[in-house]
Amino acid sequence: MKQIDISFEFFPPKTAQSQENLVNEISKLSAVNPAFYSITYGAGGSTRDGTLRTMELLKQHTNIPVAPHLSCIGSNRDELIDVLHLYKSAGVKRIVALRGDLPSGMGQSGDLRYANELVALIREATGNYFHIEVAAYPETHPQAKCAQSDIKNLKRKIEAGANSAITQYFYNPDAYFYFLDACNREGIHVPITPGIMPVHSFSRLLRFSDVCGAEVPQWMRKRFESYGDDVESIRAFGIEFVHQLCERLLKGGAPGLHFYTLNHAEPVCTIVRKLISGRVRSYVRDKPLSMEKA
Repeated sequence: MKQIDISFEFFPPKTAQSQENLVNEISKLSAVNPAFYSITYGAGGSTRDGTLRTMELLKQHTNIPVAPHLSCIGSNRDELIDVLHLYKSAGVKRIVALRGDLPSGMGQSGDLRYANELVALIREATGNYFHIEVAAYPETHPQAKCAQSDIKNLKRKIEAGANSAITQYFYNPDAYFYFLDACNREGIHVPITPGIMPVHSFSRLLRFSDVCGAEVPQWMRKRFESYGDDVESIRAFGIEFVHQLCERLLKGGAPGLHFYTLNHAEPVCTIVRKLISGRVRSYVRDKPLSMEKA
């Protein structure tokens, strides 16, 4: 039975209480033995120290590999190389390399403008030491001129040395599969893992989606709106909907799933448990009779 390749993303906690909460959430998620944990990196490197602290926190409380983000906007080459050396000295083997965004009020974009330049810098400074993940956008990056130019941008990142990609979250699986076909035609053959956003709060999801350009289907909006203030119904529908999305992606050949946790183990744990239990039942049902007797 093939294991599901799952990973989880966290953001650096800002208070002692939120740090304690994160440790509790990590203990729950570690039970499913994820491939790695990723840690976000604030706009313009604004949470660099927080990323490093969170990286050390995770290393203290789990044996799961950690993949910190690194973004280039707002930083110069020397600063970025310093961070790479810090990551390397901490035993990090995987990095999520991103362009990032400038914090509000910051006027300088730094030495590098695009993620492919950051990937090239990582390879220049550290060779093949790091496994490099980059971002991909099945529904097209909101700042891209068109879908084709966005795919060409991904290709530049791969050609610069990226090993694989993680997508922005989406709720239309067809967008992902069409995107893979387009990438294949462009000569992009690295693993592209779907990013999954469980529904923690529908109003928060709408705000996130407006900013990042992820489409929330109209029928999905109407269903959530129909529940009004019924929190339990909203939670149950959100879990079932995202679970079915994950099932379809895995059956369609997705190499794994990357969950944006927002630092909460639930409903992620529930979805992952459903995915795992479904595969156990399928394995028992489909294995040969001779194995069942053995």
